Amino acid sequence: MINFLYKWLPIVFGCHCRDDRSFYFKGKKFPICSRCTGELLGILVYPIFGFFFDISVKLSLIIMLPMIIDGFVQLLTKYESTNIRRFITGFLFGFSLMKMFVYTTSIAFNFGYNLVK
Repeated sequence: MINFLYKWLPIVFGCHCRDDRSFYFKGKKFPICSRCTGELLGILVYPIFGFFFDISVKLSLIIMLPMIIDGFVQLLTKYESTNIRRFITGFLFGFSLMKMFVYTTSIAFNFGYNLVK
């Protein structure tokens, strides 16, 4: 099972898997970088907490911005983000991404349902 994760998670997330941008546990590197780990956790946590703490679409889009800004600032300047910051911004992005997925899926189903009526 572990080999499956190390093979497919980087492909699914499009992760670079850089050693210096990854977390380690007991000397073993995580299969994806800290930002992608945060995204994965945000995606997995949304079904539990999203039910209790529903956020608006506008807030969801705003919550996605920190990761986008952090990534582009790193890309365009000499600024180097920390793994904790990458994890937090990735978590917020993953959580919001799931909110947007659920929202757009429900709109698509409602639209299709109304076409059949």
